Amino acid sequence: MLDPKSPSRWFVYMVACRDQSLYTGISVAPEQRVKEHNHSPRGARYTRARRPVTLVYTEAVESRSAALQRESAIKRLSRQAKLALIRKQPR
Repeated sequence: MLDPKSPSRWFVYMVACRDQSLYTGISVAPEQRVKEHNHSPRGARYTRARRPVTLVYTEAVESRSAALQRESAIKRLSRQAKLALIRKQPR
């Protein structure tokens, strides 16, 4: 179970790009990371060419290691499976 007070809480996130592609990443502050993807040279090279991006999915995990593992698992999913994951997320 995640401790909501944990200072080292990590998130796996997905953004939808202007060209409708999906990008998956990890961050401790996904909203801030999306701002970087949209407005900063610190955004991923992939998203810099596909701005603007919109946050469509977040998933909290307990550690950076768990975030990296989950990111890798999501990246291996088909586009259809990723879209299903996004639809299942509680709003």
